[in-house]
Amino acid sequence: MAISFSKRELEKKKQGKKLEKQQRKEERKANRGGSSLDDMIAYVDANGMITDTPPDMSSKPKVDAETIAVSVPKKEEQEPVALRGRVEHFNTDKGYGFIKDLDSTEKYFFHISNAPADIAEGALVTFETERGQRGLNAVNIAYAK
Repeated sequence: MAISFSKRELEKKKQGKKLEKQQRKEERKANRGGSSLDDMIAYVDANGMITDTPPDMSSKPKVDAETIAVSVPKKEEQEPVALRGRVEHFNTDKGYGFIKDLDSTEKYFFHISNAPADIAEGALVTFETERGQRGLNAVNIAYAK
């Protein structure tokens, strides 16, 4: 089967582009002028400006390693504050309920094991909170006086 004129022209064009690309590649390689690692390194001076000269180490202030705080200081333990609330919901069958804080709109989950045995809905109570699996839980629940 004969190759048509337009196909030959396309092939010539492709070949020409390929040659031009190869020449550009070789030209880039020739003009690259390998720069050394020292030419590529940049330094930051005392004023925060980028320079190509290394900083003067003699003017660098000495820092005592003992004065650097490595970790976060521990929190002082705070005494738990007794919160006041009202038993919003209590399920006697399953033994859990929710206390709504009187000072805010927060509701805290509690289990019957952390509450008086005769607790009922609507009772005013004092309680403390502790971190549970799903948020803050009410513990040490007692009737408010």
